[in-house]
Amino acid sequence: MTAHAARRAALLAQMAPGGVAVLATAPEVTRNSDCDYPYRHDSYFYYLSGFGEPESVLVLVAGGARGPARSILFCREKNSERKIWDGFRHGPDAARLACGVDAAFAIDELDAQMGKLLADAPALYYAHGGSAELDARVKLWLGDVKRQARSGVTAPAVVHNVLGLLDEMRLFKDDGEQATMRRACAISGQAHARAMRATRPGMREYAIEAELLYEFRRNGAQFPAYSPIVAAGANACVLHYHANNALVRDGELVLIDAGCELDGYAADITRTYPANGRFSAPQRQLYELVLAAQAAALDAVRPGQRYQAIHAAALAVLAQGMLDLGLLDRDKAGNADDVIANQSYLQFYMHGTGHWLGMDVHDVGAYRETAREGKPWRPLQPGMTLTVEPGLYVRPAAGVPEAFWHTGIRIEDDVLVTADGHAVLSGEAPKSVAAIEQLMQENA
Repeated sequence: MTAHAARRAALLAQMAPGGVAVLATAPEVTRNSDCDYPYRHDSYFYYLSGFGEPESVLVLVAGGARGPARSILFCREKNSERKIWDGFRHGPDAARLACGVDAAFAIDELDAQMGKLLADAPALYYAHGGSAELDARVKLWLGDVKRQARSGVTAPAVVHNVLGLLDEMRLFKDDGEQATMRRACAISGQAHARAMRATRPGMREYAIEAELLYEFRRNGAQFPAYSPIVAAGANACVLHYHANNALVRDGELVLIDAGCELDGYAADITRTYPANGRFSAPQRQLYELVLAAQAAALDAVRPGQRYQAIHAAALAVLAQGMLDLGLLDRDKAGNADDVIANQSYLQFYMHGTGHWLGMDVHDVGAYRETAREGKPWRPLQPGMTLTVEPGLYVRPAAGVPEAFWHTGIRIEDDVLVTADGHAVLSGEAPKSVAAIEQLMQENA
């Protein structure tokens, strides 16, 4: 719990003296009838508490005239009846010790306690607008405090969105977070390798997905970090394909975008490979182009480099390759600079080259320096983690060589910015043509 306590202290240091922050975890969600979806905590709440039970709220009170800084957890009471049905509950006393907070109360006491905690507090910090239920409760709490005005009690004069402070904190991963993400990437890389070994023409996409999910859980991951994409042939040209039920045919490529979640942290890896274990010549040409684009983008990942430079590096390679392979007509499209300036590349490459990665697969943090004039792209700094994922998606179209039709390729790795450059966390997933073909031929 040392890391969580340090994060709480870092947030408290940014708050106004005597200010109060409130963070609620995610609610349980009904799937159907009396069945819930598998429970997953709120990332912000867990980042500060390490507590995974539902119906929980963390309150932080910054030090000031009203006393020293405090952290207070509200959670479910112990319940012997529910323990029989649902399993262990900490209860306030055990939760206080487990989380290292100063005090803990039953969640049923939240409303009564908040009226006291907010009295004379100069500022309130919470995720306003994020939850209608929390917004309503905050309104009630503030109303209770305002009704004490005749007694000289004041309500917070300012309400801040606490997520802005936490987003900037979460953008930089400490050593423990980095270690967890490395393990999540290792498990996910092994799952991609397993899927490649298992793939045969004539399978269904969901059978390949099952190999991924088995490897995730077998190695201790709690969930997939997001719904896996297993897309064969033309399905790979659908960026967020989700059906995963088509037949995998001989001669097609298979695109898998999948990563596990381990102890609250996500991996996000994409690999593309031939169903029969051998790239055709046209497939190899496109694949090598995307691989070269990713190599150029990875070279741009280093401290001080602006975030957008990663995308620009990949795009320069892809634009030239689109011309060289005849995807774009030189007479109409011009040179690579023209392709970029006129956005002709969007026909085949319509997404960015990456995103932040962490507790959420599309993690929090600003991509631009919003406080500076012109809002320039922010420079990379050690401790940031991101994906690097160029792609090409070739649909049938006039003027496009038919040999490339129905081909979708994306290559995605998870990357940590280090003091002297970067480290690829997802190297266990085979990526080169030679490595992929060798792996698949070993099991042919």
